[in-house]
Amino acid sequence: MVTQITRGIKISVLTSFEGTYFKNYKMHFAFSYEITIENHSKDSVQLITRHWEIFDSLSGMEIVDGEGVIGKKPVLKPGESHKYSSGCLLSSPFGAMRGYFNMINFTTTRNFRVVVPSFRLSAPYALN
Repeated sequence: MVTQITRGIKISVLTSFEGTYFKNYKMHFAFSYEITIENHSKDSVQLITRHWEIFDSLSGMEIVDGEGVIGKKPVLKPGESHKYSSGCLLSSPFGAMRGYFNMINFTTTRNFRVVVPSFRLSAPYALN
C-alpha cells in the first residue's frame, strides 16, 4: 500500500492483479485498485475532478480526466473518509498510475490539488 498526505487529505492506494482477458483479439492484463481518501484537516472538503496518468510498459502513457470518482463527488467532513474501487486494463503485465484529485475547501472556498502517489501495477507471476 502507498500513502501520501496533501493539505491534511490522506490518500491510500491498494492494488491487485485480477487476471488476463482477451478484448478485441488482444491479451489484456486487468488490475484493480482501492483508494481511501481520509480528511485529517479541520475543514470540510469535496472531491470535484480526477486526473490520472496511466503508464503501460508496452503502450506508453494514457491521460484520463473526469468528474468525481466512479460517478460521485464525495464531501468529507473532518475525520471522515471515502473508499472506492476501480480498475484498468493494460497491454502488458507491468505498469503504474499516478494522478491527483481537484478538491474544494468549503471554509476557504478555494480549490486545491491532492496528490495520488505513484503506484505500481504488476502481475505477480511476471516478477523475478
